[in-house]
Amino acid sequence: QVMLVESGSVQAGDSLRLSCAASGATLNIYTMGWFRRREGKEREFVAGIWWRGEMSSYADSVMGRFTVSRDIAKNEAYLEMNSVKPEDTAVYFCAAARSILSRGSFDRAYEYDYWGRGTQVTVSS
Repeated sequence: QVMLVESGSVQAGDSLRLSCAASGATLNIYTMGWFRRREGKEREFVAGIWWRGEMSSYADSVMGRFTVSRDIAKNEAYLEMNSVKPEDTAVYFCAAARSILSRGSFDRAYEYDYWGRGTQVTVSS
């Protein structure tokens, strides 16, 4: 079992950094993903990264603004959010998969085996 806990911090200017701390059977993690659910909308993919590789993927809506990364030694994943907009307001979830997802599979929520409870991000205009 893998437990995931999200947290966030405000960086300088209009930047935020979300963290996802993993614990438990972290050796089972091969892909990490970030999803969000905006009010009144379905959950959507934001970004994903291989746990032990360099492959990453982003939703078009965040490409060039958000950066996903991970620190295996700390068992943490991160989502750097720059140039945030009010439409980025959502509950953000991190998720872990027990398989290496292909680029075309990062956005498939059903491919992920473990989920955090989410953290609220509110961007005011």
